[in-house]
Amino acid sequence: MADDRTELRERAETVLRRLAGEHAELRPDQWRAIEALVADARRVLCVQRTGWGKSAVYFVATALLRERGHGPTVIVSPLLALMRNQVDAAARAGIHARTINSANLEDWDQITAEIADGAVDVLLISPERLNNPDFRDSVLPRLAATTGLLVVDEAHCVSDWGHDFRPDYRRLRTMLAELPTGTPVLATTATANERVTTDVAEQLGAGETAGHQPLVLRGPLDRESLRLAALQLPSPAHRLAWLADHLDQIPGSGIVYTLTVAAAHEAAQFLAARGYAVAAYTGQAEDADRRAAEQDLLDNKLKALVATSALGMGFDKPDLGFVVHLGAPASPIAYYQQVGRAGRAVAGADVMLLPGPEDAAIWRYFASLAFPPEDQVRRVLDVLGAAGRPVSTQALEVQVDLRRNRLEMMLKVLDVDGAVKRVRGGWEATGQPWAYDTERYARIAKARQSEQDAMRDYTTTTRCRMEFLRHTLDDPEARRCGRCDNCAGPAYTSDVSADALNAAHTFLGRPGVQIEPRKMWPTGLAAAGVPLSGKIPAAEQTLPGRAVGRLSDLGWGTRLRELLAVDSPDTTPPQDLLNVLIEVLKDWSHGSDPWPTRPAAVVAINSRTRPRLITGVAEHVARVGRLDNLGTVAGGPPPDQPRANSAQRVKALHDAFAIPEDLAERLRHLSGPVLLVDDQLDSGWTMAIVARQLLQAGAPGVLPLVLATTS
Repeated sequence: MADDRTELRERAETVLRRLAGEHAELRPDQWRAIEALVADARRVLCVQRTGWGKSAVYFVATALLRERGHGPTVIVSPLLALMRNQVDAAARAGIHARTINSANLEDWDQITAEIADGAVDVLLISPERLNNPDFRDSVLPRLAATTGLLVVDEAHCVSDWGHDFRPDYRRLRTMLAELPTGTPVLATTATANERVTTDVAEQLGAGETAGHQPLVLRGPLDRESLRLAALQLPSPAHRLAWLADHLDQIPGSGIVYTLTVAAAHEAAQFLAARGYAVAAYTGQAEDADRRAAEQDLLDNKLKALVATSALGMGFDKPDLGFVVHLGAPASPIAYYQQVGRAGRAVAGADVMLLPGPEDAAIWRYFASLAFPPEDQVRRVLDVLGAAGRPVSTQALEVQVDLRRNRLEMMLKVLDVDGAVKRVRGGWEATGQPWAYDTERYARIAKARQSEQDAMRDYTTTTRCRMEFLRHTLDDPEARRCGRCDNCAGPAYTSDVSADALNAAHTFLGRPGVQIEPRKMWPTGLAAAGVPLSGKIPAAEQTLPGRAVGRLSDLGWGTRLRELLAVDSPDTTPPQDLLNVLIEVLKDWSHGSDPWPTRPAAVVAINSRTRPRLITGVAEHVARVGRLDNLGTVAGGPPPDQPRANSAQRVKALHDAFAIPEDLAERLRHLSGPVLLVDDQLDSGWTMAIVARQLLQAGAPGVLPLVLATTS
């Protein structure tokens, strides 16, 4: 038996050298994991730091299992970037890997045939595939029956205690249950504290006998190459200026992380204007554009990618020289994961955090997308139960008060819990009893708040930063690193040049965001008693409009968030806002994309919360622009109407406004369009509904003008 294991280890080392180079050697825990998977058919959870070599474990195990005649390895990976890197890495080890995901739908049939022919060694799939009806019902059962090794990468996503919980990952429980007895399973993550580790291990061990529970291999989480630091800078302009002044002093190429898509584009645009080779990278970009940007960074054609968390788990550039955060993530655990992209194969890498007071507002927004309260969940179950047939997400939106992304997340959780099932055509209720776990959701919300508090503490701590992060991840070996700014002193000053600061102030002070008109009504409105569907006729659409800025902007976003906060009092418009509105109008009239016709009048949308602000804005714009002030469109949704999904919003707004006859009479005699003024544009449906009524009443056109937009 010992000889067999010795021979197995020699074969493992041979495969590793094909993968990582002729001098590579297995670490002790890498061999323990491979031995448990290949020789003992165990289930293994590896909680190891980024760069430790978790992928080497499953590629080596795959090669050895395939030599023994086992079926293909199935790797569940959360991101396309990870999949692409893994396919390339597998090829170096002589392993044929394929991937099934939303970006290669046209290849599915060929890949499925290759699997059936035994030509595929590794199949990478996204967690979303596990609940695709066709894949789940047609491909998954055959795949589970023939799988030689199941790998769950970034396994912290399985746990709703984790910082990046993904409901689709819970579908793995079904696949685990369908695996033949004795099929080895490997789960890997670099970002799991003790609670998440325990939760994942329990899920991994479901159905296993008491003496055959998962082997948990947890190593120290220090990253010897990373030099952590945080800089307290007074404004978004100072933070951009710091980047402009110091980015070329940081060796190598790297990543500048932002918290929002808007911030990524703004920072990339500013840095490019200051002469840096940078590109923006967000989840909203086309897949081909993301691939090109990744490759340019891998080839060191860029100094940095300015990215949201879309560039996260699995992106592998061993010589990445730095990670800078323009804004703090909501969790030290998420932060540790992102900074782990740097310094894998270089002696030293700089990690800089530039937090801002606006970070907390962004955290609150993402926290608002958590699992809905029980009454909203019960409403969804009631609608599905009464339908007696599959109901699409779009049709559900008309009947429930949840936005699309939150509704879909909730349905996935209910699917995993067995209360609903995704089928062709939508969702259906299973009729199984379901209980709302109030206590659990409250504990999770409390844990999220604790993580935010810990992140605030990290930004200001005087203790060792790496020790702080390791302690947060429950690393029992956490100790002072001797490298961070608190241990060794700051490597970079917080100084910014007057030139860079002035440029940043000018860049961020530029107001004006274009607003595109709504062109399609939400689906299913007829079922809600609203006689609207399909395309909005051109004669009933607004013209392109303008907002002063986005709430998520680095520049005017901060000022607008203060002004429009729920607890901010209704006041007459401040002078700085009035000044910038005139700048927006001047640019709109003479800029690169001007309005087609000069407006002739101003109309305000009635505001129940900020009537003084909106009335004052309309009066000022009319006075300075020498336009007719036609007053206010009366009405509006109930004051407690939430900012719901599009269908619910249109339903609430459809009959909520009225155009007085005297206003309609004046509209019919205008020589140009109306500037329609509102405080905030969220879904855009208030503007679309009121504009439609103004146009139907005789307005020659409608130009939306709002203070802030959320997108």
